[in-house]
Amino acid sequence: MKRTALLHAELSHVIASLGHGDMLVLGDAGLPIPDGPRRIDLAVARGVPTLDEVLQAVLSEMHVEGIVIAEEALASNEKKLPGWYPQSLGIKPQTVSHEEFKRRTAKARAMVRTGECTPYANIILTAGVKF
Repeated sequence: MKRTALLHAELSHVIASLGHGDMLVLGDAGLPIPDGPRRIDLAVARGVPTLDEVLQAVLSEMHVEGIVIAEEALASNEKKLPGWYPQSLGIKPQTVSHEEFKRRTAKARAMVRTGECTPYANIILTAGVKF
């Protein structure tokens, strides 16, 4: 059995196959998945699993150099990052409109559908390298 938090074989395989600059999308239950990217559907029920839970497991195996989120995900009054955003990575996200976000997902290597039902709880992770 693996040592890291991520036990999902298909998701672990996708992360292992990412090259520098490849994109992995983690999305809420409603984010459309275009033709092209590999679909990994983890959604079981509303809120199961949450985006944050899947994100933490993915980050246990993936080296991330860039992040994109939709402007609409920011707290409207203060433009604060959402609670699920991985601030511990120390990476400032690029923010784009939700429509632009959806266009960019077409170039991702894979898209992971979670059970998250919070509007705009979607994130594009760009693979980095460890050296």
